[in-house]
Amino acid sequence: MINGQIRDKEVRVVSESGEQLGIMSSKDAMKLAKEADLDLVKIAPKAQPPVCKIIDYGKYKYELARKEKEAKKKQKTVEVKEVRLSPNIDTNDLNTKMNNAKKFIGKGNKVKVTLRFRGREMAHMQQSKHILDDFAQALSDVAVVEKPAKQEGRSMSMVLTEKR
Repeated sequence: MINGQIRDKEVRVVSESGEQLGIMSSKDAMKLAKEADLDLVKIAPKAQPPVCKIIDYGKYKYELARKEKEAKKKQKTVEVKEVRLSPNIDTNDLNTKMNNAKKFIGKGNKVKVTLRFRGREMAHMQQSKHILDDFAQALSDVAVVEKPAKQEGRSMSMVLTEKR
């Protein structure tokens, strides 16, 4: 809220240099702001009494946007990439999938390794668990198992993350 939008009877006023001007009526605070050719901006509406600061509102908004943008820049998003396998996968295909997973982990992403079962393969789900275990074992130099292999419907999956 700025200037005329502030409807409180009393407000705590802070000058643009940061010094406390004390508690006064919102009209007096508005006069002070007008004399300084600045805006009266409510910064802490929940405080008792609300805190208002005499500042240039346009500059204040710009600074907030800039700080938000900086925070967004420093933030790192971690994606979850998926590698799908089947129970009767050949060794060369498995090696290719492992290399892909290594690339994903190298870039800082998590990797979800999914072993999908179709038709009659459903009868041998537990015997195929060793494929996921071997996959995790082969990548143990760069990755660690975050979520161990778990059966979910027609598939079995685990999540690998970068080793710290």
